[in-house]
Amino acid sequence: MNRLVERFGRTGAAAVTSLIWALPMAAWAGSSDLSPIDKTAYPWVALSIGVVMFVVWLILLTRLGRIPVTPRQRRLDLAQMSRSEKRWTLALVAFGAGLIAWLNSAATVDWAPLAAAVGAGKLGPIVFAAGLAAFLIAMLVGIWISWRRSRHAFLERSRPVP
Repeated sequence: MNRLVERFGRTGAAAVTSLIWALPMAAWAGSSDLSPIDKTAYPWVALSIGVVMFVVWLILLTRLGRIPVTPRQRRLDLAQMSRSEKRWTLALVAFGAGLIAWLNSAATVDWAPLAAAVGAGKLGPIVFAAGLAAFLIAMLVGIWISWRRSRHAFLERSRPVP
């Protein structure tokens, strides 16, 4: 844990270690969508693992404040970030979450009825499909712009002062 905090800082270590509960929770969400249909997924197993790992993660978070960190510039250290960097990093996280939500829905939804309705030329489903495509494009463009701006703000912060 000390090496992880030293490399990423406290905020970055908290973000990286959050995967120990976020991934089982994502598996639970996907399996609970599919479970009533095919009866092969066991959503309560993934949910139980996710909840246990969430508790483990909360315990890890309480320990992060006690780990010594050498002072240096770190990308994801909230205490060091400028206001602009915080804003663009938040935008990056929001657009990333939107993309993940779109991908999750694309993976768990039966698209056959929509495809058939679009193929039949029905206006409502065509508008809906166009909206889905526009949302995907907006998330990708938002990620690209916010990544560039966040990176630029970090480089401005980490540039040595003459």
